Amino acid sequence: MRIHTIGGYNEVGKNMTAVEVGNDAIIFDSGLHLPPIVELEQEERNSMNEKRLRRIGGIPEDTILDKKGLRKKVRAILVSHAHLDHIGAVPYIGNRYNAEIVSSPFTIEVLKTLLRDEKLKLRNRIRTIQPNSSYTVRGEKNYKVEFINITHSTLQTSLIALHTKEGIVLYANDFKFDDSPQLGKKPNYEAIKKIAKENVKALIVESLYASSERKTPSEKVARSLLEDVMLTIDNENSGMLITTFSSHIARLKSIVDFGKKLNRRIVFVGRSLNKYVSAAIKVRLCPFKKDISLLSYRKQVNSALKKVNKNKDKYLVVCTGHQGEPGSILDRIARNETPLRLFPTDQVIFSSKTIPSEINIANKGQLEKRLKQKGVRIFNEVHVSGHAGREDLRDFINMVNPEHIIPAHGDLPKLSALAELAGELGYKLGKDCHIMQNLQNIKI
Repeated sequence: MRIHTIGGYNEVGKNMTAVEVGNDAIIFDSGLHLPPIVELEQEERNSMNEKRLRRIGGIPEDTILDKKGLRKKVRAILVSHAHLDHIGAVPYIGNRYNAEIVSSPFTIEVLKTLLRDEKLKLRNRIRTIQPNSSYTVRGEKNYKVEFINITHSTLQTSLIALHTKEGIVLYANDFKFDDSPQLGKKPNYEAIKKIAKENVKALIVESLYASSERKTPSEKVARSLLEDVMLTIDNENSGMLITTFSSHIARLKSIVDFGKKLNRRIVFVGRSLNKYVSAAIKVRLCPFKKDISLLSYRKQVNSALKKVNKNKDKYLVVCTGHQGEPGSILDRIARNETPLRLFPTDQVIFSSKTIPSEINIANKGQLEKRLKQKGVRIFNEVHVSGHAGREDLRDFINMVNPEHIIPAHGDLPKLSALAELAGELGYKLGKDCHIMQNLQNIKI
């Protein structure tokens, strides 16, 4: 067995890993690297293609598989969940492979939405698989693949267990242990323990918060934080705007629930919100669809915000822009580019955390500066993470008991933090714990 670390081993994002067994290869994820894309002008972001994305480092450098003679051996692209840093490159590079694309119904619906939005087509066969189900990838050999339900900050996230004659490769890139998810199923601990008994040869596991000495709180904590801000702060005569991750359907459900308690009409505005919420509606995973107006086109948005501006205390505006992205709805509101005007009595709630890249920190700082100039009340980090903390990772490694560990999804300090944790659990760097960089491979 040889594991090729293609993307997400030098940075947060751009996730892509390939497993080579004999004459077959199977890919896990194919994601975007968002910071260089965010830096582009709006018009450039609206006309992306594979060539431009490669030039700016926005997609994994999967041409390494051509150089190693592996591209024609790829039998499947298995996608763990619907976040762009895991699925966003599939529309641009999927056609390079004579391989089926397999993921959960929600994730596949998001993929189809991305393809429609970018006016792209894939020749690949696209297959949906329900969480906690198995699938057979056919190549020179046949491989059982389990999509094990796990909790994260978007719906139907999976741990992917690839069964080979050499043992199981478990791909665990983005997860948390949440026994009280506000939408969707609990983690499937039984399935995790079962594959542990069957011999996990290699665990590829996220490192994002391996240095954070904590257990990541449940989404029910974020719900309580939202309730505290939305229902106990004086907002009787004020405008209220909330921004969060568009893919976080469970968080959006909590926002809608409390918006209804405030007797406010709830308006969702922004392209990415429309993308993810529409996908959730199509796979019947959006319990609040009848409680919202979902808008994305500029004329629709401006018309709605004109009505909001006349009766701010009657509306709850849920909008894009939690990272201060240029061109997002909240950014445009802060720049006075919409009919909605903000005043000191108004409230802006960030149910999110700033993703720690230089461009995000700079954009969010500029957005907050504009909002503060208007005197609005700002509520930051009304949020809990979707990623495992160090103690969750400790429990997970003990549960899985893998022969080898490959830290993923992070720069060198993050990967090193997970390797340090593995060392505490008896693994030795270079022997059964392997810090890898992009475009490397290791034989196990």
